[in-house]
Amino acid sequence: MFKTLYSKLVLGYIFFGLLGFLIISFISSSMTYDMLVKERSETLYAEATMIAEAYSHDFVYQEDLEDVAGQLEMVDLFTGADIWIVDDSGHILLASGNKSLQGRLIDGFDPVRDGRSYTTGRFYGMFSEDMLSVSAPINYGYSTGGYVLIHYPMSSVLFYSSSFLNIVYLASLILFALSFIILVVFTFTVYIPLKQITRGASEYASGNFNHKINMKGKNDEIGYLADTLDFMSGELARQEEYQKQFIANVSHDFRSPLTSIKGYLEAMLDGTIPPELAQKYIGRVLFETERLNKLTEGMLTLSSLDGKNILKRTRFDINKTIKDICASNENICTKKEISFQLTFESETEMVYADQGKIQQVIYNLIDNAIKFSPQGSVIYISTAARQRKIFVSVRDTGCGIPKESIKKIWDRFYKTDSSRGRDRSGTGLGLSIVKEIIQAHGENIDVVSTEKVGSEFTFSLPQAEDPSVSQET
Repeated sequence: MFKTLYSKLVLGYIFFGLLGFLIISFISSSMTYDMLVKERSETLYAEATMIAEAYSHDFVYQEDLEDVAGQLEMVDLFTGADIWIVDDSGHILLASGNKSLQGRLIDGFDPVRDGRSYTTGRFYGMFSEDMLSVSAPINYGYSTGGYVLIHYPMSSVLFYSSSFLNIVYLASLILFALSFIILVVFTFTVYIPLKQITRGASEYASGNFNHKINMKGKNDEIGYLADTLDFMSGELARQEEYQKQFIANVSHDFRSPLTSIKGYLEAMLDGTIPPELAQKYIGRVLFETERLNKLTEGMLTLSSLDGKNILKRTRFDINKTIKDICASNENICTKKEISFQLTFESETEMVYADQGKIQQVIYNLIDNAIKFSPQGSVIYISTAARQRKIFVSVRDTGCGIPKESIKKIWDRFYKTDSSRGRDRSGTGLGLSIVKEIIQAHGENIDVVSTEKVGSEFTFSLPQAEDPSVSQET
């Protein structure tokens, strides 16, 4: 029945409130009763002792008892108690308030039988209600001539106890009512916000990432949790959109070469393409096949980086690596009449990184620069050491990147040419791979580009000057 957090809280509040009230009532009732009985008995015993000491001579010698009786009546009126004077055998000599008891014998009288200065009950059957009775010996010389007995109604003790307990109960009820304010505050500051967060989490679980919790004005942990969930939903929405775009791009980039390959092969099989042109179209099939191969390799590379693949770091000369990659691109550069201008701050720049993956980074950047550089242009490559890092720069004088595309070039399958026709040999994964590799090294890569002027990509690598640095991580 009570399944929600709030219902459990309310049930617990009521249960512990009632339990606390009952415990307070029981303990207070018992302690108050004992305290009042003890306090009243001590007061009465002091009165009895005072009477016994003041009139001990008269009691012993039975002189002026009428005067003593008058004094007892006054004390009776003041204390509201019955005062008896009895001899050591239990005969009542004087009785305030009820003179008919004078001369009566208290059957079984023994004032010290239980060792206490007071007793509760009907005092040997002498009363019709419970009384608090105290006794004080009347000593004269070295003998006890009798006793002063004072009897106080227990109903009066209970009346005072009830009056005091009523105050305790009222204070407890007021405290319980005030504590209800805490429940109200909890409802508005914790429960209702948590309910909103729960509803938001349910919306996110069902795929509605556009739902916003919007708990503005709350600067506590709950507000932080709500903001975090809102941020998470935004990220999930972007990831979902990115996934859709990713699938669309993959489908396009796979479908285009596959369609071409299928078309060329069908045309050769049905004779549309004459045998003398078969060699030409087989070359085109191989070109499209190479596109698929590059696309597959790029996706596998990104998958390995996403899987937090361990880098095989070594010390190597980044300048030599750049020279080797430039040499491997000599043929294509010759065809486009493109040249490289290498500027190295030092002849040797040792870095500590995964050499194979850094080779791929430099190759992708140079390949991009060649692809988008005009005929007869120059590609500028430089390295420089700053604050125990080596900065590598690749700059071209090509068409540049549109301002609105700068942030998107790192996205997978993104191409600045929306028609995707200009760069048929590209996969749209090169720069994504570059960024993933550099970030896997804990470094950064930046781009500065101006349309019709060119682009410059700069990334950093950790410098490795000490030969004793570990060779792998």
